[in-house]
Amino acid sequence: METIILFDGICNLCTSSVQFIIKRDPKGHFKFASLQSEIGQMLLTQYGISKELDSIIVIENEKVYIKSSAALRICSRLNGIWSFFSILRVLPPFIRNFVYDMVAKNRYKWFGKKESCMLPTSEMKKRFLK
Repeated sequence: METIILFDGICNLCTSSVQFIIKRDPKGHFKFASLQSEIGQMLLTQYGISKELDSIIVIENEKVYIKSSAALRICSRLNGIWSFFSILRVLPPFIRNFVYDMVAKNRYKWFGKKESCMLPTSEMKKRFLK
């Protein structure tokens, strides 16, 4: 079953993370959609996710993961050393999410943002939901 990652399409950190994930997911487990896209908005509604949520979102097997749980879920499926980061799931979510929220709150200031959503290359397009 494919896993869907919803991300902030105008956030430089988020779009760089998508490119990072694609390079480390050669089997194509993950499919992507920006939160700003029509399909992203539809999935938020379908799964009862607040459109105000400031987080990466993972949808897998009809379950929704947000914030650090989403990030660690992604890590667990990546090639290489990145899967070892999933061990951080043993930490209580309030600790993990404290760090996640600090980065999320400052991501535009620290990493910048785009004027519009990223345009995937022709090779990447097959990994994006339409």
